[in-house]
Order: sequence, then structure tokens, then C-alpha cells
Amino acid sequence: MSTGNQRNASKKARHPKETLRHIRTREQRKNVDQHGPATVYVQVVGAGSRDNGPSLYVFSEFNRYLFNCGEGTQRLMQEHKLKVARLDNIFLTRMSCQNVGGLSGMILTLKDTGVPECVLAGPPQLDEYVNAIRVFSGPLEEIKIAVQPYTEPQYSDNTMTVNQVPIFAQLKPSKRKWSPSPERGSPSNSPRSRSQSRSPQAERWNLEDSEELINDRERGRPDRPGGSTRITIRDPSLVVAFVCKLHPKKGNFLVAKAKDLGLPLGTSAIGPIVAALKDGKTVTFEGKEILPGEVCTPADPGPAFIVVECPSEDFIKPVCNNEHLKRYHTGGAEDPASLVVHMTPESILQTDRYKEWMERFGPTTEHLILNEQAHTIHNLRSHKIQTQLNLIHPEIFPAPRNCETKKQAALHVPSVRGECLLKYQLRPKFEWQRDAVPLCDSREFIKEATELPGFLERVEECKQSLATDPTVLSGKADQYPEVVFLGTGSALPMKIRNVSATLLNISPTQSVLLDCGEGTFGQMCRHYGNNIDEVLSNLSAVFISHMHADHHTGLLNLLLQRERALNSQGRPFTPVLLVAPLQIMTWLNQYHGHCQGILSHINFIPVTFLTEGADVPKYKIKTFIQSLLKKLDLEKFQTCVVHHCKNAFACSLTHHSGWKIVFSGDTMPCDALVQLGKDATLLIHEATLEDGMEEEATEKKHSTTSQAIGIGMEMNAEFIMLNHFSQRYAKIPLFNADFNEKVGIAFDHMRIRFGDFGAIPKLIPPLKALFAEEIEEMVERREKRELRQMKEASLEVLDSGRINSTQAQPSVNKTAGTEDPTPGSNKRELEQPHPEGESKKLKAV
Repeated sequence: MSTGNQRNASKKARHPKETLRHIRTREQRKNVDQHGPATVYVQVVGAGSRDNGPSLYVFSEFNRYLFNCGEGTQRLMQEHKLKVARLDNIFLTRMSCQNVGGLSGMILTLKDTGVPECVLAGPPQLDEYVNAIRVFSGPLEEIKIAVQPYTEPQYSDNTMTVNQVPIFAQLKPSKRKWSPSPERGSPSNSPRSRSQSRSPQAERWNLEDSEELINDRERGRPDRPGGSTRITIRDPSLVVAFVCKLHPKKGNFLVAKAKDLGLPLGTSAIGPIVAALKDGKTVTFEGKEILPGEVCTPADPGPAFIVVECPSEDFIKPVCNNEHLKRYHTGGAEDPASLVVHMTPESILQTDRYKEWMERFGPTTEHLILNEQAHTIHNLRSHKIQTQLNLIHPEIFPAPRNCETKKQAALHVPSVRGECLLKYQLRPKFEWQRDAVPLCDSREFIKEATELPGFLERVEECKQSLATDPTVLSGKADQYPEVVFLGTGSALPMKIRNVSATLLNISPTQSVLLDCGEGTFGQMCRHYGNNIDEVLSNLSAVFISHMHADHHTGLLNLLLQRERALNSQGRPFTPVLLVAPLQIMTWLNQYHGHCQGILSHINFIPVTFLTEGADVPKYKIKTFIQSLLKKLDLEKFQTCVVHHCKNAFACSLTHHSGWKIVFSGDTMPCDALVQLGKDATLLIHEATLEDGMEEEATEKKHSTTSQAIGIGMEMNAEFIMLNHFSQRYAKIPLFNADFNEKVGIAFDHMRIRFGDFGAIPKLIPPLKALFAEEIEEMVERREKRELRQMKEASLEVLDSGRINSTQAQPSVNKTAGTEDPTPGSNKRELEQPHPEGESKKLKAV
């Protein structure tokens, strides 16, 4: 049996995932007496800052919930050990990118970890959203996504009852006032925006253009993912509030007091007595009447908490007048809410009407504020690594930055500003808990690095070498082009490496983004701080290499934030030139139809039209290509098909000044890429796996480090930057003998220019000292893998010998049905789980 056939057989032999333990426990609870949970708390995930939108995690021993799932939510949960696999429900307050930007990745992770079902609640468009993500996720057969729109009855489980409260606003279409937490509309909704963005000869992309292209390509395929694109049902006038009420909990039985009263502890008679007392019944024992309050703590009737979003002034009146929410005010039909979570911009909090509404809940209600005025560090591990790398080379590894907050509204109610991991406990007692809030102490990060063996010595040697080497031009050469690595990991966002995104700043006023994985905008915020709007305003084009989720799901938020940036800079709105596979338009059309207007943000160039010799039949696309070259001052923008999934591409940008930058996207070693990148100034090439894992790299259609370097050498690239590392190499990949003076390793937030080519290889010794422990662990893991492979190879030889011996002895008795259906294959190969135990790639081929 060939290696390829064995690999295919291995895929087919994949066993169904074992039911997760917490799910089995929940099933068992269905047959026992129900009672409310003993421990419940609400915890902030994203505090609402510009780089991490508002999201809330609710914990009980029975269930886990997530309120809103913007970009970066999954990354934060992974870093701070909030178990994604335990999520039962995701509640969405509004169909905006701020709230659903991370939902597609979260669903893929839940599917991959074996979660059989997840309930999504909120706007009815959620059903269409889930259908739309199948365009790039593939079938979601392994997980049941149950959508419960606000029109359905209340939801109840082992922990609480949840009522969805729809709130509709009378939107003013011509209004274009921006709040710190922007209403993510389409600029095409605004007459003012349209007039600003059009010149007499301007060409614009629209829904009909994308439908025409898709129909040209896929005519005769009515079953294509995403379905019809003509139905427009998005409803920006709707937000959904959630009123959550915990189930009552019986009081605790006080053993010591029961003993004092002479109750028959330790005997079979005590069971019915305890049950009756906890049910609030008076018990007579040996002629003595015993009241529940004598031996039990008071029962907890079940507090309520409310999650509400008021995204703009249009929603103030409908929120404040909502009858269902009024029930939880002082003097209302229900007890006052214990906690109200406000996902509300500061400009709304400052209005008298909203302040008065908050005050009506009374003095016992706590208020949690999640908006852009939050001052908290979310991605602590990334901040730590960047601070330590900055010690090696401050220019190539700039220090992390934050967006500054403005003045906060004065509120006359008990209120707390959100911080990452801040908790409010609802049971067993009401209290704020700050013990989990991450503390970001840069001095401690620096101290930790300087105490590592040999680190300071390697840094000093590196600096001396850079100072005396005439070939090193750092700080002396041209400032542009400048390459900023925003995401250098693969598959899914992790605490140190985010997924794919590389910003190429061609001049002080023009830039292009190469891939745009989830969280790209957040990475830009952390890299540029208060300059983020200026940087976004300079963005002219985006290249998407292929339709795997880790390469494009950050695009929507980036486009919407760019509109906001242009507005804040006083610059007219212009669409981004989007170079991408045609299939992306099916996804964008669906999002445009069901969530937010997005099509007016782009002028679309199908990536195939930039391949060698491509015929461009449409005049509009020809004008877009001309605009792309003119805006970026390029002589050529070329693409080629690479060996990865279907419709995967690399690109090459040749500037009028002579330089050439090539971006591989995801690919195995590829001759077409070599031809595209001949004599490149810089090759940015994926190096997902280490040497020795060529078979796995071939199976997943990726490259190893040596393969990537080999491609660069073959195309005669002046310098090679490796990126897109497997998350098993969270901090640093393994080095090999092929590393030379023409090779560098990319890190998130690394910034390089052509003048840095001589400096980058000299950074390797201090990098090895900084990550010595991680490198040692990876070497040990590689040695174990090689030893295991040697043993498996020996077993294959023995098996092959036994098969040959059997074939040479035809008289051996064989029972029907016992023959190996795949002669020459090793059953262990088919059943052996992956030894490394890393997270699987969340991609659909």
C-alpha cells in the first residue's frame, strides 16, 4: 500500500470523539432532583476597549455562557484558561462585527473540541450567519448549532432562566454622528458619505457586480454555499437585552446546630428530616417542633442580572422605556436586579436620560460598564514577550502601545469599570473579585529576562556586532517600505502568536495588508496605539491568499474600523481595493445581507485576474487594477496559484523604484512561486512545521523551515522572512543548519525595513538565550518523535516480513474475514493518535 493510500486510510479511520465529561455529567443530572447552582459569577473577558470589544463569561458548576463574541474573544479565553469546550450558550446582543467578529472561529473550535451542541441566542439573523460561515468553514455536521431568536420562548437550563428582550430604535438614516463605540453601518447608508466618496468618474463595487461574477463562475450550481444573495434582512434597528434569573437554591443544612438539637445524625431517619427542613417545612422530632431557620441557612430565591447594549443615541429612548426592563427597577414587579451590565458608549452614559434610567434600579443594584474607556491590558503574554524582545532591538521589536482613554462620565450609582477577568459573584454572596485581573508590570518582565542565563551577554554582543558591521544599515537606510508582522501563527489565535496578517507600508501615506486573520485590527491597536486611525486611513488595499478562516475573518472589522478612522481624520471615504479569491464574495454578500452593510467598503479584484496572462473581461475591474497600481506606486501586482487548498494564491509586488516583495500565503514548495518571485528583494514564506515533519507538512499542504528557505534560495531572494508557524512553536520555531545570513524569523509586532537585513540574523543568539527553555523542550520532543518513528519503521519491516512469509506458505489455514483488508499497512499507523497533542487546525479544505 502506497504512503498516499495509507494516509488516506488514516483519515478515513478517524474515530468519533468521546463525549466530553461535563456533558455526560449534565445528562446524568436530568434524572435527579434539580436545585440551583451553589457558585455563580459573571466575569469580564473583553472590557470593551478598542482592541477588545465587550464580552462576558458567566460561570456556574453546571453551565458556562458567553455574552457577545467579538474578535479576540477566543484568544483571551485560551490565554486566561476560560475553557471554550465548556461553553453551552452564546448570547448575542446585536448583529454587529463588534459582537460576532469572533463567532465563526469560536464555532469551529467548539466543533473541533467535540462539543456536540451549542445554543446561539439573539437576533434572528443568527441563523443566516451560521449558514453563511459554511462558505469557508465547510460542513458543520459534527456540531449542532441551535439558534434561538428572541421570538422563541424563554430559555432555561440547570443554572438559570434567560428572557430575551428585543429593543427597536427609530434610526435616522441621514445621521452620521460617530460615538466612541461606532454604529457599524455602511457608508452607502449616508448621503453625506456618498457625496464625499464619489468623483464624477469614480467606479464602485456593488451587490450586482459580485452576483454577476459568481454566476459567471458557478452558473448551474444552485446548491453553492450561502444560497441566494438577493435577500436583504439585516436590521440595524434591533438590539436584544438579556434578563437572566438564577434558579432558587435551598438553604444549607447546619450539621452542628442539628447535633445540638439532638437530631438523629448518622441514621437513616435523618434523610427525610433534612429534605423537609430544606424545603422550608417545620419538622416535629421526639415531640419537639423544629423550624427550618434553626438548622438551615436561608434559601436563595435566585438573583437576576441584566445584559444590555445601547449602541447609539437612537436606542436611548427605547431602552429606557422598555417595560420588561422596568420590572427590575425599584418598586417594579420583580426584585431589583443584582447587576446590570452596560455595553454602552461613554457618550450615551453622559446623557441625563440614560443616567436617570440607571438610577431607577436603586442603591442595591451594581452596574458594570464595558466600553472603550476601559483601561486594562488583555493580552498579557503578548505584552510580556514584546517587552522582552524590545531589549534585544528596540527598532525591530518596538514596545507595545495602548490607545489612551478619555474622561469617564460621572455616574451616581454603584458602578465599576470593566477590566479583563474582573468578577462579580452572584453566589454564594454578592461581591466584586479582582484576584484574577492580570497585572501588567513591564519592570517585572524586564527583570525576568535579564536574569536568564547568558541573555544580557548575548544582547550586548549583538549590539556590538551591529555597531561595527558596515553591512548593517538599521536606522540609516530608507524608512520605506516597512513590513510589520501583525500575526505570525497559524490555525487559530493563541496567546503569543495571532493568526496571519502582515502590513506592508509602502510610503508614509499608502499601505497594503497581506492576509487579515481574526484580531488583526486589535493587533494594529496594540502596535500603533493612538496613531491607529492614521494608519488605517492609509490602507489602500488588502490581499487575501485563500479562504481558510485564519486568513480572512478579521477583514470585516478592519473595513468598518477604517471607515471610522477616515471620519475621525476628516478624510473622504474611499473603498479598499480587495484582491481575493472570488469565493470571498459569497461570504461578504451574505454578511452584507444579514448583518451589516459591507459591500460599499470594497472594490473587488478577483485574484485570478492578476495571474500571468489572465484575461480581464470587465472594464470596471480593469479600472480597479489600474487604481491598485497607481495608489501603491507599483509597476506590477502579480499572483499565482500555490499548492495548498483549492483557490490558494501567492502574490508579488514590484515597486517602480525596483524593489520586489513576495508573499507565499500558505503553500507546499511550489515551482510557480519560484518563478513569480525570481530575484525578489524580500520573500515572506510560511514555515508551519519544523524539519523532520515533512510527511505531516505534505499531508496538510504546508512547508517546513528548510523547504521554505530552499524556495527562497531557488528564487534568488535577497532575504527570507519565515512566518505562519504552527502554534506548537508558540514562542520560537526550531533552528536548523539551513539558517544563514539571509534568513529571519518573524514575531508578532516585529517591524523590518530593507536596511535591517544585515541585523536580523545577528538577533538569533539573544533570541536563543531568551527562549532557551522552550528550545530545549522542543528538541526533546523532536528526539522522542524521531525515536518513535524509528520504532514504527522497524515494526513495518517486521510486519512486511511476516506477510511475505505467509504468502510463501499457502497451506496456512485462513478463516474467512480475518485477512487484513489493506495488505502492507500497519494498523498502529491507522489508530495511533497524534503524538504532539497540539490543537488541530481549524480549516476546511
